[in-house]
Amino acid sequence: MAGLSLANPGAFTFGLLGNIISFMVYLAPIPTFRRVYMARSTLDFQSVPYVVALFSAMLWIFYALIKTNSFLLITINSVGCVIESVYIIMFLIFAPPKARMRTFAYMFLLNGVVFAGIVLFTLFLSHGINRATILGWICVTFSVSVFAAPLSIIRLVIRTRSVEFMPLPLSCFLTASAVCWGLYGAFSHDLYIAMPNILGFLFGVGQIVLYLYYRRSPTTPIPVTPAATTPPPLTVKDAMDISGMIQLPENLHVAIVSMSPVPVVEVRRIEPELDLEACAPVPVSVKTVEVAA
Repeated sequence: MAGLSLANPGAFTFGLLGNIISFMVYLAPIPTFRRVYMARSTLDFQSVPYVVALFSAMLWIFYALIKTNSFLLITINSVGCVIESVYIIMFLIFAPPKARMRTFAYMFLLNGVVFAGIVLFTLFLSHGINRATILGWICVTFSVSVFAAPLSIIRLVIRTRSVEFMPLPLSCFLTASAVCWGLYGAFSHDLYIAMPNILGFLFGVGQIVLYLYYRRSPTTPIPVTPAATTPPPLTVKDAMDISGMIQLPENLHVAIVSMSPVPVVEVRRIEPELDLEACAPVPVSVKTVEVAA
C-alpha cells in the first residue's frame, strides 16, 4: 500500500511514531475501567469522553478512505474504534439505568445521526477533490472545538496553583503525539492533520511550562496570633474528606484533549468547585460563666 511506502520516509517515520504513542494514550483509561470492573459500578465516571473518542476515530477513518494513501491513519483509528467500543460496552454493562440511557442517546445522536449526516453530505453533495477538502475542514473544526478541555485544565492549575490536576508524564506524551502527527501532516502535505496539531503542540508546551512553574510554587504562610491558634486553611484535598461532599474514586477522570488525527485523552483529577473562603473555619466565641460555690 502507498501508506507503507518509503517514498516519503518522513511521513512514514512520524506516522509510525504517532501510531505507537497514540496507542499508548488509548490505553490510559485502563486503570479507570479496572476500578469500574472491581466495583461493578461506573461510580461517578461519564461516558461522554469515550463516545466522542469513538466518533473521532470513525471520522478520521472516513477521511483517510476518502483521501486514500493514508494507511497509517487508518491503522491507529481502527485500533481506537475497537478499544473505545470495549470501554463503552463495559460502561453500559455496569452503568445505572439513567446513565445507560444517556449513553445510548449520545451514541445515537453523535455516532449515528451526526456521522451519517457527514457521510451523506460528503458523498452526495460534493464531488472529486472537494470531498477530501470539505471532510478535512469538518475534521479540523471538530478537533479545534474540543480544545476547551486543556483550556479548563490550564485555568484550574493557575487558579489553584497546584499541578496535581496535570500530571507531567501524560502532558509530555500528549505533546509528543501532537509533534508526531503534526510532522506527519507536514511531510504528507496534509494541512488538515498538521493544523490542529500545531495548536495541540502549543497547549502541550504550555502545560509543561505551567507544571515546571507551579510545582515548586511557595505557599503564603498564615500568621498565628499568640492569643489564639488559627486553624490551618482548608485545602481542596481536605475538603474532599468532608461528610456529604461528592467523592470520586481516586479523583481520576478521563478528558478529551486533542482529536487530530486520533483522540488523545488525559487522565486528571477532578475536584468540585469550592469556595475556599466560604469553607474557612468560623471562629466560635466561648462564654465563661462563674458558678458560686
